[in-house]
Amino acid sequence: MQQKTKWSQFGTLVTVFFFWGFVAASNDILIPVFKGKLNLSNAQAQMISLAFYVAYTVGAIIYYFVSKASGGDILNRIGYKNGIALGLVISAVGTLLFYPAAMSASFAFLISGLFVIGLGYSLQQTAANPLAIAMGDPASGAQRLSMAGGINNFGTTIGPLIVSFAIFGSATAKGAIADISSVKAPYLILGVVFIAIAAIFKFSSLPNKINNEPASDASAAASEHILDEPVTKFVDRGTPLKYPQLALGMLGIFIYVGVEVSTASNLPSFMTEKLHTPTDQIAPYVSLYWASLMIGRWTASVGAFGLNKTTEKILSFIMPYLAFGIFLLVNAIAGHDITPFKIYPLIIVAMIIGDLLSKGNPARQLLIFSLMGITALLIGMISTNGMISVYAFTSVGLFCSTLWPCIFTLATAGLGKHTSEGSNFLIMMIMGGGIISTLQGLLADKVVGIQFSYVIGVLCFAYLAFYAVRAKASLQSQGIDFDALRASGGH
Repeated sequence: MQQKTKWSQFGTLVTVFFFWGFVAASNDILIPVFKGKLNLSNAQAQMISLAFYVAYTVGAIIYYFVSKASGGDILNRIGYKNGIALGLVISAVGTLLFYPAAMSASFAFLISGLFVIGLGYSLQQTAANPLAIAMGDPASGAQRLSMAGGINNFGTTIGPLIVSFAIFGSATAKGAIADISSVKAPYLILGVVFIAIAAIFKFSSLPNKINNEPASDASAAASEHILDEPVTKFVDRGTPLKYPQLALGMLGIFIYVGVEVSTASNLPSFMTEKLHTPTDQIAPYVSLYWASLMIGRWTASVGAFGLNKTTEKILSFIMPYLAFGIFLLVNAIAGHDITPFKIYPLIIVAMIIGDLLSKGNPARQLLIFSLMGITALLIGMISTNGMISVYAFTSVGLFCSTLWPCIFTLATAGLGKHTSEGSNFLIMMIMGGGIISTLQGLLADKVVGIQFSYVIGVLCFAYLAFYAVRAKASLQSQGIDFDALRASGGH
């Protein structure tokens, strides 16, 4: 029986997706500021990303061992929305460390604060991602997660601009000098917001449980706010790691987050070294990268509404340019010159074509966008024109845009009662964002230079293309076919 999405509840859920993006993208503004003030190397500066993303893994490991020690999965006992609320409180504690970090220009306090925020995000992500997939028709689970990701990337679009404004004092100042002490204000305000949202979650009507078994009493399930998990066929193998789609998907998440984060976090270094761009003028390009993820996710989310195919195709052309328009508007309000971005609508066409070719199938979209990501990186690496390379590297955001929901949907399909544990294993692998970005920084410093260090992204996309093919075959052997699910869903 199909389950209709309750959009009011879904709207509450996606607020946390917004703040994940806000903080993650703002890290790319903190990197050049602390790098310049503390004379850090590329690799040392990438410790900002490393601390933030490794926290996801540490948090997931803590979750795993606490669950085992207490005799049951944490979220299955305390509930999904309660888990999100607890994670928000933990992240709020991390924002307090930005005060001593800013006042003493302490790199140690800075990365400690980001680490604690990441610990809270780990618990939030473990709960929120499977909840988003489960809140409606199984066939549109990936599109629904793309929609949540699109809200996430609205946060990543405005985050760098707001934090840049807070640090430099004026978003339009030329050659502005960074004042590290001003970092504390936006993050302390963010902590207050985290606490407020935690209270909203606690008392909301958001479902607190995911029903991993066929419901014998639908009315009882509804009264307890339980959602059916989107699985068509479940065979219990005892542990989630015995499902190939999950085991290979864990490496897929590690690599995906790695290429997404490293492409963006090394962009400021590329622009300062190759184009001699002042650090206070880099924010619009970082914002464009994260806006590119929003553009792609808004486009992919069209399939979540259950519209007819003609309407879907029309919206597939409207949504990306609506999202791009928001990027232009936000930057225009911030006082940035938006004329350099007039070429970007042509690049967006490539993403639209890839989305149409995928036909809503997560495995197919993962394969197509991975190949497009490889192409974009190769163009950026071999170009002798610095701005062409900037736009090529920025366009990677378009092709990364839907890979998280594709991988997460493929990896958790068919896990049944192991869904929350499998989700935790996937969140554990978010550390790839810190490790791969740091590895790229080392390549840039010691081996091939900043431009050719993007070869690491090419290798990442190559694995993701492999996973797309392998996961599809594994799921089909378990009786799960997303093309068939979509057909039966009527859209």
